[in-house]
Amino acid sequence: MRAVAAEYAGHGEKTVLEKIHHDLNIWGIPKHWDLGEFMGFPIQLNAETIFHTWVAMAVCLLIAWVAVRRIDMRRPGKMQVCFEMLFDFLRGLINQSMSPKKGAGLFSIVVTFFFFIAVMNVMGVVPTYVKPTADIQTTFAFALITVSLIYIWGIKYKGAKYFKHYVSPSPIFLPITIIEDIAKPVTLAFRLFGNMKGKEIMILSLLALISGTSWLAGGFLAGTLWLLFCIFISLIQAFVFTMLTIAFVSSAVSEDH
Repeated sequence: MRAVAAEYAGHGEKTVLEKIHHDLNIWGIPKHWDLGEFMGFPIQLNAETIFHTWVAMAVCLLIAWVAVRRIDMRRPGKMQVCFEMLFDFLRGLINQSMSPKKGAGLFSIVVTFFFFIAVMNVMGVVPTYVKPTADIQTTFAFALITVSLIYIWGIKYKGAKYFKHYVSPSPIFLPITIIEDIAKPVTLAFRLFGNMKGKEIMILSLLALISGTSWLAGGFLAGTLWLLFCIFISLIQAFVFTMLTIAFVSSAVSEDH
């Protein structure tokens, strides 16, 4: 790592990790698109995140197409069985948290959350792929969808009574309830972002070790074990985000909420 740091010394404000990330950008995509300013604040779009999000969507569609192109109820294929097991598992989690009637409309969203986030996270083990979930804008967008679902389901099944918990058992709890509502998207977004960003930094750090004897002693062995662990973490984080979404929406429609 010292050799790499020495090699990249003199790159000004660029860190070693940023230089490695730049060298791995074989796609030639700019990091940001500048859209000007608004009230003195720069408006930027993360070009890498947008591009790799579309790549992940294409992979999701390809996997889904492979799974369903030869559906057979009598002799299902391996991919079909995997998808059916995933659907049954997630449907079971929803039905345990709320009535099947209330959870029916939530099912497709939950499946999409888990599948899409898991694919983006797992694809992050590819050095040239920039995980969209390592961008706070992506994770915050997912979190806002979850928060929107809380209000939509709460109002749908409770009407105006949904807002009763803001002043119950006493109006003195109103500030606390508002803080809880603000904290939900923040914690959801930063939990997923922090884990994925940390994983990305570790992968880039290990790639920096792949030179000379360090390739065998550090880079290859440590990298292989870390990549396997990263796949496990990627699936766990997708499950955690999905499970919290189910829990939050279930809390909004429960009778004692």
